[in-house]
Amino acid sequence: MYLAEVYVKVLLQLKVVIWDWGETDRGNGIKTYKYNALTFIPLNLFEQFKRAANLYFLALLILQIIPEITTLPWYTTLVPLVLVLGITAIKDLVDDLARHRMDNEINNRKCEVLLDVSKWMNIHVGDVVRLKKNDHIPADILLLSSSNPISLCYVETAELDGETNLKFKMGPKVTDERLQEEDQLAQFDAMIVCEEPNNRLDKFTGTMRWRKDRFPLDLDNMMLRGCRIRNTDECHGLVIFAGADTKIMRNGGKTRFKRTKIDELMNYMVYTIFVILVLLCAGLAIGNTFWYEEVGSKAWYLYDGKDQTASYRGFLSFWGYIIVLNTMVPISLYVSVEVIRLGQSKFINWDLQMYYQEKDTPAKARTTTLNEQLGQIEYIFSDKTGTLTQNIMAFKKCTIAGHTFGKTHLLHPG
Repeated sequence: MYLAEVYVKVLLQLKVVIWDWGETDRGNGIKTYKYNALTFIPLNLFEQFKRAANLYFLALLILQIIPEITTLPWYTTLVPLVLVLGITAIKDLVDDLARHRMDNEINNRKCEVLLDVSKWMNIHVGDVVRLKKNDHIPADILLLSSSNPISLCYVETAELDGETNLKFKMGPKVTDERLQEEDQLAQFDAMIVCEEPNNRLDKFTGTMRWRKDRFPLDLDNMMLRGCRIRNTDECHGLVIFAGADTKIMRNGGKTRFKRTKIDELMNYMVYTIFVILVLLCAGLAIGNTFWYEEVGSKAWYLYDGKDQTASYRGFLSFWGYIIVLNTMVPISLYVSVEVIRLGQSKFINWDLQMYYQEKDTPAKARTTTLNEQLGQIEYIFSDKTGTLTQNIMAFKKCTIAGHTFGKTHLLHPG
């Protein structure tokens, strides 16, 4: 098993962080965006040309540059293709700028590091942080002490597992007793030996070495990034994993380009149409070959000055028919779908039925490219308590010694 060793030394002295699997501390900043100023154009074009229709029209544009087979001006394909690519690129740019803003907002949140205030992105492994009620937890943190008795701290894990019930965390007894004041925290010089960063939300193993003693650590001692402090006035914790090494970020994985079932269906439809187009053009080219042998080559008034065989002329006519009949593949299909997706995302954001009044939380579409995937869900595996219900126990009716108490109309069927 790989181990990480985190050394915390006296404040204002050198703080050493050692990862024995060869990685260096990368800070607590996160990155969920796909593009930057240099990579936007090449990466976006690469992704767009994974769509069959775009690749088809690019090939068509190349064919129209060849004088022997072109039957239409090259700009009749270039203009629509550039328009389609441009509209999709603008939409992708708007989506990615929103991710940039979200990352910037999260990375620049304030957090109290011991005797100072720091931005989230400047927090490092080994820092001791102070968190207060309703604060978001900036990293995966070992709970050291709490204002509650026996070092209890309540956290909300809705962003991690969807549970609205509060969970309690408990710091080691020894740190809760000895690390209540700032001067005590400043002299905290323990060494934490723990597992390497991973995506297991239900498991953590480690050992704290402090003052010649060893203390076991488990998940109950850890407060994970993505959680929120509740019903606890104040607590202190030691940063164990930060940034991309936190469990929530490990679960997210690397930012990748996703394709929906509708995209796959459209690609399949385009491939099918293209096969039909090829067969149709092949039939027309064969017909053209026979016509030239029987009629075209014998009619002096059809002579064009080119000494070409009927087979070669049929071959050229095949590509000419491909160009003429290119409209069988709808280039506007993807633009129409993108506009629909954009409208759907706006309706999701404006939907009052998905507004959670208690916490002033509206629905928010974080992307405009995956909306229809919500309709592809076939099965949901879930426990009912707190997930499909509200965890509200309401008195309906009871009977005591033959006397009925409660409102009868509350028990109507259905």
